[in-house]
Amino acid sequence: MIKTRLGRTPLEVSKICLGTMTFGEQNSETDAHSQLDYALERGINFVDTAEMYPVMPRPQTQGDTERFIGSWLKKSGRRGEIVLATKAAGPNQNLHWVREGKQDLDAASLRAAVEDSLRRLQTDHIDLYQLHWPSRNVPIFGATAFDPAQERAAIPVEETLAGLKELIDAGKIGHIGLSNESAWGVSEFVKQAEMKGLPRIASVQNLYNLTARKFETSLMDETCFREDVGLLAYSPLAFGQLSAKYLDDPKASGRLTIFPASWSPRYLRAPVLAAVKEYAALARANGMTPTQMALAWCYSRWFVASTIIGATSLAQLKENIDAMSVTLAPEVVAEIDAIHARITNPGA
Repeated sequence: MIKTRLGRTPLEVSKICLGTMTFGEQNSETDAHSQLDYALERGINFVDTAEMYPVMPRPQTQGDTERFIGSWLKKSGRRGEIVLATKAAGPNQNLHWVREGKQDLDAASLRAAVEDSLRRLQTDHIDLYQLHWPSRNVPIFGATAFDPAQERAAIPVEETLAGLKELIDAGKIGHIGLSNESAWGVSEFVKQAEMKGLPRIASVQNLYNLTARKFETSLMDETCFREDVGLLAYSPLAFGQLSAKYLDDPKASGRLTIFPASWSPRYLRAPVLAAVKEYAALARANGMTPTQMALAWCYSRWFVASTIIGATSLAQLKENIDAMSVTLAPEVVAEIDAIHARITNPGA
């Protein structure tokens, strides 16, 4: 397993990161432990979770993902073998049960979030602590344009960084990252850190897959390159669409059939389905499964520090990891780009 240095930190993370958002909803605790064991067997040392997981978010299950990881850490004794990442939820009135609705990214709220995560994870430190989404108004989760009319009060970046510094100084977290951020946000966090002597972000965890390549066209790739911020690419299979399982069987079990359509409508758009059909045909014409091609493409992008994969079975996890050994021919990459030019970012 190839490893890469994350940002300017000493963290060496595997190019594949085990995503865990299914633990506690689609996967049992036993399943979760099996996936963690298998991932480490295959050389993965990077595990990502969040305080709000599992999805779909519900008050009855919130925190179970971290609890399952915590019970594995206690049972396995392998804490020292992994880079453990989790995330603090930003403001969201639809998640009023997370920290009793007190999700402003200020020092007190972040301290409460970290303490809760440490307790559930049964560890004394978190290697990479991320802000799940910004405090300020920013288009995310399928929104396609910035809307000034949606402006709201937000915690200043400097104040958030100062709160995170307290947690680093206390030894509770090691390094910090962002998630669902914009080029402006990344730049502002770096600028404030350098101006005020505050902690510097190491990573940004953003959506990136064959149907959602805005990272390349929003100046995010240049920003992250010049500021030494690694991309942690999430949803590389577009909630399973790029595996073509729903193309082959519209009733296949997965997030797009067991959760309400309102949960992630962007992956149900007609242009997404059209793009998936073309990508699947291209993969199969070149002797690959659609999953292999979609993941091999993501793994090979120069700006992706690590790709976050999720699975609901060990067979899926094996295929996802095995795709690391697939090399895409230049003509296949050219065909991928041609499809992208015809159907541009339908899942963004």
